[in-house]
Amino acid sequence: MYLRKVARIKDGKQHQYWALMESHRTIRGPRQRMVAYLGEMDTAGRLGIQAAAGQGRPQPDLFTSTEPAWVEVDSRRVRTERLRSFGGFWLGLELLQRIGLSEYLQDHLPRGQADVAWAEMAQILVLFRFCHPSSELQIAEALYAQSALPDLLGVPAEKVNDDRLYRALDELLPHKEALEGHLKERLGTLFGLRYDVLLYDITSTYFEGLAERNPQAQRGYSRDKRGDCKQVCIGLVVSREGIPLGYEVFEGNRSDVKTVQEMVAKIEARYGQAERIWVLDRGMVSQENMVWLSSRQYIVGTARSVLKEFATELTDEGWEVIREGLEVKRCVRGEEVYIICRSTERAGKEMGIYRRFMERIEAGLLKIQHSCSIGRVKSVGVVERRIGHLLGKNQRAARFYTVQVTTGTDGKVQMTWTKNTEQLQWSESTAGYYVLRTNIKEWSASELWSAYIQLTQAEAAFRIQKSDLQLRPVWHQKEERVAAHILVCFLSYVLWKAMGYLCKKAGLGDEPRKVIDEISRISLTDVVLPTRQGTELRLQCITQPDEHQRILLQRLGLTLPSRLMRRLNL
Repeated sequence: MYLRKVARIKDGKQHQYWALMESHRTIRGPRQRMVAYLGEMDTAGRLGIQAAAGQGRPQPDLFTSTEPAWVEVDSRRVRTERLRSFGGFWLGLELLQRIGLSEYLQDHLPRGQADVAWAEMAQILVLFRFCHPSSELQIAEALYAQSALPDLLGVPAEKVNDDRLYRALDELLPHKEALEGHLKERLGTLFGLRYDVLLYDITSTYFEGLAERNPQAQRGYSRDKRGDCKQVCIGLVVSREGIPLGYEVFEGNRSDVKTVQEMVAKIEARYGQAERIWVLDRGMVSQENMVWLSSRQYIVGTARSVLKEFATELTDEGWEVIREGLEVKRCVRGEEVYIICRSTERAGKEMGIYRRFMERIEAGLLKIQHSCSIGRVKSVGVVERRIGHLLGKNQRAARFYTVQVTTGTDGKVQMTWTKNTEQLQWSESTAGYYVLRTNIKEWSASELWSAYIQLTQAEAAFRIQKSDLQLRPVWHQKEERVAAHILVCFLSYVLWKAMGYLCKKAGLGDEPRKVIDEISRISLTDVVLPTRQGTELRLQCITQPDEHQRILLQRLGLTLPSRLMRRLNL
């Protein structure tokens, strides 16, 4: 730390001012940065500042104060300025460093000739997706300057613009597979994870706009109920704890069963095939996939129609109780094991769904029947189309009804309908039942069921990415930018899961949403202290956590800094 004389021309005269400077090293060599602008000072004031700065001592870090310990302050003019969001970004940066992602980006993303390193820009994208999901344009125009990231990362607000953020996406995307491998090893070591059970599921996310420059953007089955929009499908593989191993982006019209072989092959090529058990939902099961998976270990769901093959086993004894209201039974058929499961809770839910759809169908049929009786509808084709539309909207209960449309002797259209009692009785008696299929014979029925039910971890991953991290909708139009946007969401979800593990270890549950929200309320502000000598000291102070926040930080083993020293890394 040292004082530097700064000359200024004012009203044609030269004036001497003083600034407190600091030397620091950067990738491009040693640089000097201004710590505080001190203005005009007499000899006594300069000596005091020099003594407080402690020339010759080691350089302080980001959270070390360099301002004089004792000064005379005009209390009437003390003020605060520039309130910024601090807690969430500070927490995200701590997580980036713990999982080694910050260091990895610094080592592998090219520096190039840009004013700001691409690693810093990539961290900005990930941290905003974690703390305050927004578009790149919104980050550049307002949100970045309102956050504490300029102080934490040392990248000034004027250096962050939408073009630089978009280019950072382009620089980050080529490292996708390497990042997945790095995070798999790092998180496995950090949290003691095993990757023996791999859960695979798929979802979709839709576009705003036509996405004409993206061949993957197609219309297909939308999990977001947005069939009017183009979309892409995302296949995600997670461990039994929900830690993501990798993902792939598929065309929006690709069916689930057509992604299984490609996804499994890519993961095995990357991490090996040995000691992997694949868990798949019933929507991904086909005869072709089962033949292909036969050389691997698997646990998959089955179609509801498979229950008819086990009609006799449904009423026999030999059920194993997993918990109250949930029982399983093991059946061996050839080289495979089938696990029949029955759940009281699921039965009530399914019957509620059936009743709701049946009420809609019957109300609609009565309405159509009334229209026919009064002669309002004169065409059999029109009635059949109305019935088809009604049953199509309520497919879950459509098989319970048989409808006939004819023309009567009086020329009026006549419609009659009956309930398929056999179908209805079978559905009622098997409500809450489902069957799992596996080639693992060494595990018990309860162990196989427990492994399969972990698919909820993949579903939770999609739910968090779509709601908390706002994966949808996608505003980018280019294929590469869309892929990079999904990569940023993937990296942010890794931070989310890392925070979940810290919470679990601290006895705060494994859902970090509330903890992140609480810590995000901590702010950073500038406290301006006018001194007796006429200069102003500007201190960057962090608001003191309340009692609840202090307890959370203590349980998590995190120490919140009381002060922040401004730095610029250019």
